Amino acid sequence: MTIKMKWLALAVAAACSGSAWAAPDDERAKVELLHETTLSLIQLLVEQGVLKQEAADAMLKKAQQQAAEKTAQAKAAEAEAGQTDAGKDVVRVVYVPEHVKREIREQVRQEVVAQAKLERWGDVNAVPEWLDRLKWEGDIRLRYQGDLFTDGNAPETSFQAIGQNVSNTLEDRHRERVRLRLGLNANIAGGVDAGIRITTGNTSDPVSTNQTLGNYDNKYSLVLDRAFLKLRPIDDLTLWGGRIPNPFFSTDLVWDDDLNFEGAAVSYAPGGQEPQRVFKPFVTAGVFPLQEIEEKAGVAVRDKWLYAAQAGLEWAPTTRARFKLGAGYYQYRNVAGVLNPTPTTTGLYDLSAPQFRQKGNSLFTIDTDANNNGTQDDPVYGLAPDYRIANLTLVADFAEFFPIHIIGSFDWARNVGFDQGDILARTGQNIEPETDGYQAKLTIGHPKFNYIDDHEWQAFVGYRYLERDAVLDAFTDSDFHLGGTNAKGFMIGGSYALYKNTWLSAKWMSSDEISGLPLSIDVFQLDLNAKF
Repeated sequence: MTIKMKWLALAVAAACSGSAWAAPDDERAKVELLHETTLSLIQLLVEQGVLKQEAADAMLKKAQQQAAEKTAQAKAAEAEAGQTDAGKDVVRVVYVPEHVKREIREQVRQEVVAQAKLERWGDVNAVPEWLDRLKWEGDIRLRYQGDLFTDGNAPETSFQAIGQNVSNTLEDRHRERVRLRLGLNANIAGGVDAGIRITTGNTSDPVSTNQTLGNYDNKYSLVLDRAFLKLRPIDDLTLWGGRIPNPFFSTDLVWDDDLNFEGAAVSYAPGGQEPQRVFKPFVTAGVFPLQEIEEKAGVAVRDKWLYAAQAGLEWAPTTRARFKLGAGYYQYRNVAGVLNPTPTTTGLYDLSAPQFRQKGNSLFTIDTDANNNGTQDDPVYGLAPDYRIANLTLVADFAEFFPIHIIGSFDWARNVGFDQGDILARTGQNIEPETDGYQAKLTIGHPKFNYIDDHEWQAFVGYRYLERDAVLDAFTDSDFHLGGTNAKGFMIGGSYALYKNTWLSAKWMSSDEISGLPLSIDVFQLDLNAKF
């Protein structure tokens, strides 16, 4: 409070602390003083922004009601005592008993204290209420990465001749990389939240947020990685819209860890907020636009979409064991390439080529005319099969040696949309089906770092087998085999917390091709991570 406010408060307290008044004139003067002082104090609190005008009006109205009730009670008591004298022309001031004054003082004190706590009067560190609804989070990672190739690999030109995105197959590469992520989560109202995250990286790679060092000290670019609204109309129902985190229970066999989805999703998990519940079913579904294509003359390609759904169950028979199973179906629409008419001068179906791909999926040349309009153009490659992915994910978590956990996971995927006859009719190529993939992984240690203590640790070993057309190569793990499909091999690694919020991790991945041109790649990553 200001000095003026303190003096007003003392005046009110002094006026209220007296006993019964000695004379009618003094009595009336003190009542007038108390009345005017209280009104001045309340008005000053409103002017200073301590009280809202609505709260002040409500306080005065309540005080008037209480005073009227007390006056009526006093008159009734006076009448019963026979103190009413109609024959005398006197001015009476109603006597307010001391216990009534104490009750009024205590009630006002409680209301003022409650208001002060709510609005944090006198707190020099107080911040506006809306800041309490914001939550910042971020992390930074420094990485050394070594990409090691064997001498028996086919040259990169052989891969490029069949449309595969391979730029190096023989020369080892050593890189220093950095990743920065900064996110803001805002609670807008009850059941309404917004999320924003910016990262390093670029707009042409949806599965990586790394920035490679060594660009002549030039500055880095930041991109908008997430921007979404999340609604929770009831406890068990969540609605997402915008650029959202991956809403599905999954591993990096199908979806890269850095991938975010654009579109809308809904998740229903009855009992998901009850830790003691043994069975927790869940259902998640989403619609995600992959590429919006403007309809105009010379373009016959339709928009590309991903429709996804997953159902599953989490089962916790004891406090030391937990199992989670998810069955998903991911249907891509209009992602397969379409052959241009021959001869072509318009590129009618050029946009049926994928906007982004890594390597591995079966391709064919959309343009059969290699010399359009008298100029030599680079060939345009499209995806040969359709992709409709059936996916089964299982995780078993055992905590018999708590806080150490033993976690086993198994992930299986199959492209049930692969139709050899349809591909032959559309592309003229007879492509053998390679449509299965799986991954098994064993993890021992702390399941997630709490970021509050050092000496936490985790170690893992795993094996992956991912055939050429099992999943869309654009969105799978970008580290194993340097991204894409048509790869098999193992991975091993671990993490150790050095300090609070700081940990060191290492990972070794060794992979070979499953079919086609020989390509063996070993990748080593050493990371220093910090979370803030």
